[in-house]
Amino acid sequence: MARLLLSGYYGFGNLGDEALLEVIVERVRLRFPAAQLEVLSATPRATATDHRVASTPRWDWRAIRAAIARADVVLSGGGGLLQNATSLRSLLYYAGILREAIRARRKTMIFAQSIGPLDFWGGLIVRQFCKGVDRATVRDERSRRLFHALVPKTPVDLTADPVFLYECPEGASDIAGEGLGPESGAYAVLCIRTSSFRDGREVLARVVDRLAEHHAIRSAFLPLGGAADAAASTDVIRACRSNPVLLPECTLAKAAAILRGARVVVGMRLHSLVLAARYGVAFLPIAYDPKVAALCEDLKYPLPPLWSAGERHRPSDREVDALVDRLVLERETLEAALDERRPAVLAAAERNFDVLGELIGDDAVGE
Repeated sequence: MARLLLSGYYGFGNLGDEALLEVIVERVRLRFPAAQLEVLSATPRATATDHRVASTPRWDWRAIRAAIARADVVLSGGGGLLQNATSLRSLLYYAGILREAIRARRKTMIFAQSIGPLDFWGGLIVRQFCKGVDRATVRDERSRRLFHALVPKTPVDLTADPVFLYECPEGASDIAGEGLGPESGAYAVLCIRTSSFRDGREVLARVVDRLAEHHAIRSAFLPLGGAADAAASTDVIRACRSNPVLLPECTLAKAAAILRGARVVVGMRLHSLVLAARYGVAFLPIAYDPKVAALCEDLKYPLPPLWSAGERHRPSDREVDALVDRLVLERETLEAALDERRPAVLAAAERNFDVLGELIGDDAVGE
């Protein structure tokens, strides 16, 4: 019976990462029913209760070392963990867990990650700390090239984000209580976060007003990242001429139902776009991080981002209006492009668990 230890950004209330955890737990139980799963979490008691797994405090290194010693396989992921755009400390934390597991002679796997951005020091840390990792799966082609260049001896498979496999519960479809029922008309969902997007408040306010005034689509802000996203959304709402709404923080199932029912989605948060693509909802991406641009590239999505990381100029009013108009008027074409890619993307997402099965062998298979 294999014991798996999962390291990621879990227990912080970010719905995208909690979606990753929910799907990983569900697929591991389905594919490897004899496996036992332990999760490093910022709120281990809540994680243990919500997902019926063993959970260890993610900041207690003594407990982490004990959890590594108990594990047969240590998984790092999913998500964007091996990057130092957030901070060098964050990268050292996640890479340090992998190094500790390698030293303890445990099987190790980088699981469904985006790699980077990495500066010189970040690349050096990944190269040194991840030397000896047994397998890796990454969720975009950019990450595959970068990781292979840094750690060429580790086999790396190009897969897709596991959240593409998320199934929205039927009971979560009642969203009338949020003012988004059939009688309320078409709505757009915006999922934003704080970023270095220059003049982002004014640009996003123009998107909202263009949707309302030219396409009769009201906007609802969905704070997938919790209070910080709600604050960023409120800042934009105050700059709007129209009357968008801020939705309350909600469960993953409710958030997925809201996204599934949207006419269109405007998203910075990666998993708002993953879920939109999962349900065939046309979206306008804001590529604040290379992982968002990489997702769109791998989806072969026809609509360019409203803004991309590294761009110094803000889009002009004319450019903003043109992209919003394309989002709405070309919606059926955009949705058809997502539908065409869906079978391949779902198979790629499932590939993460195929690779895990190859790593753990027969120990976790069977009743």
